[in-house]
Amino acid sequence: MVETGRTDVPEFSVDWYQDIVGFAADTPQPVRWFAGHFTEGAILLLGALLLVAAVSRLGGTARDRAYALVAPVTVVLAYGCSEWLKTVVDQDRPCRAATAELAIIAGGCPPTGDWSFPSNHATIAGALAAATLLLSRRLGLVALPVAALAAFSRTFVGVHYPHDVVAGALLGALVAVLLTPLLARPVADLLRRRSRHPDRPAPDATPTRP
Repeated sequence: MVETGRTDVPEFSVDWYQDIVGFAADTPQPVRWFAGHFTEGAILLLGALLLVAAVSRLGGTARDRAYALVAPVTVVLAYGCSEWLKTVVDQDRPCRAATAELAIIAGGCPPTGDWSFPSNHATIAGALAAATLLLSRRLGLVALPVAALAAFSRTFVGVHYPHDVVAGALLGALVAVLLTPLLARPVADLLRRRSRHPDRPAPDATPTRP
């Protein structure tokens, strides 16, 4: 185990980190440029896929609409869980650790206090992909490999250990898969009640002329 901050990092994760970052440093400059931009752009792409999947369900049943409304909320909840875990674990970034000693693709290492475990990017990517899959199998099968690449890219550019991104992706997916159906049930019931008892228009107070 390697100690960083207040947390011991598994040695296998340190070894994998050094291997991946070393490989990344030897890749052609266009690959490094793409990886540096993809690590952020992938989240926007996954968000767009979730939005398209949600819109496609808004015209369906009450359950469809409930899933469309609730799925994005679970992504926010997953992010909140990730942020909370960071404050509990307090694991330093690999790019600040003495074991790194390698050039990283990222423009700079996040500041002290922006902890490493779990990866917020990987958590959000995992939640977005899982939520998209719940709404649309076709779009979800596109989102899953994008999310996997988004998570891996955080190690490739040098700002996270491999176990950070694996844990983050699993956390995000788990929160989305468990909470979406749980939260959608009462929302669907509310939508059904509203459809059975729509708001009645107010009576016309203008007196009719004979």
